[in-house]
Amino acid sequence: MLDRFSRLCEIASPTGSERAVADEVLGELRALGVEAKEDGAAGPARAGAGNIICRIPGQRDAWVMFGAHLDTVPHEGAIEVILDQGIFRSRGDTILGADNKAAVTVLVELAARHGNGGPAMGLELVFTVAEEDGLRGAKELDLQSLRSEFGFVLDHASPIGEVITAAPTYERLAAEFEGTEAHAGIRPEDGRSAIRAAAAAIGRMELGRLDEETTANVGMIEGGTASNVIPGRCRIEGEARSLDDGRASTTIGAMVDACTWAASEHECDVDVEVTEMFRGYRLPSRAPPVLIAGAALERCGVAAREASTGGGSDANALNARGFAAVLLANGTEANHTPEESVAVERIAQMLRICEAIVDEAAARC
Repeated sequence: MLDRFSRLCEIASPTGSERAVADEVLGELRALGVEAKEDGAAGPARAGAGNIICRIPGQRDAWVMFGAHLDTVPHEGAIEVILDQGIFRSRGDTILGADNKAAVTVLVELAARHGNGGPAMGLELVFTVAEEDGLRGAKELDLQSLRSEFGFVLDHASPIGEVITAAPTYERLAAEFEGTEAHAGIRPEDGRSAIRAAAAAIGRMELGRLDEETTANVGMIEGGTASNVIPGRCRIEGEARSLDDGRASTTIGAMVDACTWAASEHECDVDVEVTEMFRGYRLPSRAPPVLIAGAALERCGVAAREASTGGGSDANALNARGFAAVLLANGTEANHTPEESVAVERIAQMLRICEAIVDEAAARC
């Protein structure tokens, strides 16, 4: 299992380029003699491959789903995995890829352990693509084809034991300011600065943590052509997130208003686009997957803690479409950075927890 983790991490798979890692996972699953197929999500999800669905019949005609994603955030250079005192890290300046290949590794190990003998109940193992940019693979997954009534997504970078029962709605903003170029030293009065308008818009926005459930940010700004030219173009990109759908909408609306005001004040035009990247969810404590996750963690000697998150995952896309899915912490650390790591024990622990989830689900279904 640990060799598999290193091998998968060293296969580059940034969003949109999942083909090689999808082939590796498909090949291993088929070599195990289990049912595994790739769906047609590659095109609509703008991914390098489709989602992979693996099914292993169990001792009874009931099913439980586990999910992980195959893609990573972009990175430069090859990933070289090292194991140092029980901790997996990247040797260079790249990510490790434990997000989410630690979970992919665990799910393939479930198939390896149960491929020749039925587990307590049927397993549906779902490996999605294009998760890191808008959950696009999960949005294209054919939920009608799933046999499970609920599932578990292993994709939260926090200490094992957290059961994520609430996640935010995420609204993305892109605003393109258009002014008038002019020579900055000879005829500045003829220019209309798009950068100045964008800066005024940002200055008018309320950003950061707005309340316990809501955040807003402007993360990108670019424009202009040279220091001696009044800039005729500037683009900003930002976002608003909230566990409250209405608050997310209100916050992104205020950011749009700030752009419109600033463009008018500085005699520029602005084109603003708002995209809902994913919808938030809340699961009650008595929801079956929440109860099962808690019981499985306790069975493994881990205190279960219900929590909310400011990040998104495939669980957002699944819950938004009516499929109850719980996001579970998987013990990875510093995801999306060169400091990313995961302990050997955390990978082994997640495998034990998944086994306990199967047993708990079989006892309750």
